[in-house]
Amino acid sequence: MAASRHDVWAALNDTAVLKDTIPGCQRIEWTSGETLELHIKVSLGVVHPVFVGDLTLSNVIPAKSYTLSGKGRGGILGLAEGAADITLHDAGEGCELAFTARGGASGQIMRLGRSLIGNSAQKVIDGFFERFAEAMGTTIEVI
Repeated sequence: MAASRHDVWAALNDTAVLKDTIPGCQRIEWTSGETLELHIKVSLGVVHPVFVGDLTLSNVIPAKSYTLSGKGRGGILGLAEGAADITLHDAGEGCELAFTARGGASGQIMRLGRSLIGNSAQKVIDGFFERFAEAMGTTIEVI
């Protein structure tokens, strides 16, 4: 990203930025120093549930890395959960943001099919990074 590591870190921890950049995010707020509550509307084909979830930051090394894990409750559809390891590195005049993500779901949501759920999750991830770069007034290069 064409932004400093410290600016990217600050934006990753700013709920106003996150609300504007997470596709479908209706509400996000800090509930403690390490946890956030999130309401997100997800498009799963013809179904558009709102998941209410809790996000937890762990393994925090300020301005360098953290693990973000969360569980979302989608009412009668069941549960979704995931985690991402996010790291930031200086890269010339900018910053390299790297992440690995993993997730799963249970309950009725699994009847929709793994590919639909996977595609929906990928759209949220891709949409987040595109909007995140735009909100910071920069560009993002996917490598």
